[in-house]
Amino acid sequence: MKIKNLLFITIGLSFTSTFYSQEKPATEETTPSALVEVIDRLSIPGPLTFRESEYFLSWSKQNSPTWAQQQYILRDDDFKNYKELINISYFDKEIDIDTAVKQKVEYVEKRKERSQDKYSFVNVTESPDGKEIVVDYLVTVVPKEGESYAEYNLDRFKNYEAGDKKSFVIFSYSKRIVGDLKYASKALSKERSRLMEAIITTAIPPVTYKPTAVEPKKK
Repeated sequence: MKIKNLLFITIGLSFTSTFYSQEKPATEETTPSALVEVIDRLSIPGPLTFRESEYFLSWSKQNSPTWAQQQYILRDDDFKNYKELINISYFDKEIDIDTAVKQKVEYVEKRKERSQDKYSFVNVTESPDGKEIVVDYLVTVVPKEGESYAEYNLDRFKNYEAGDKKSFVIFSYSKRIVGDLKYASKALSKERSRLMEAIITTAIPPVTYKPTAVEPKKK
């Protein structure tokens, strides 16, 4: 699929939708601190293949009646401190792709300002037919415990229609490099072209949605 770059989406936009109130980058609360029994809520045949590597289902969550999320890592990776991760968020409803993308860009920009992340950046790329959009962005993290790291994320947004049935998928890939933030950020930035090609050409796996009970929020 050939792509064309959109103009950078500036901030200062106001949205009433709460679509991105919980859909966060892998650095945020969506990644648990410990593994639990994993339920395949999306009935996706595994393992997933991305750039000739295999990724195995390691975590899933029913965030709402219409939103299920699953995460995959390499066989020998540590889920708490992973090096590479694939996240699939499936929404069993119609979502406006442009609004979702704008909110994602806004989230990254506000995070950059709030955390004074001088290495952070965000780009938006649209398919020629306008049916898919990729948001790629870099953030750096200095945790209270453990080593600092840079994290590069690519989120591929896609709408699906099957008769009267409409749904929405975000297929995401995340890669981290631990250590000196300047070096790590530069190293990840150099991989952008290869990773963009991979995220665009990789087939999003078919989903058979089997909603389960919504997990209660932690107090």
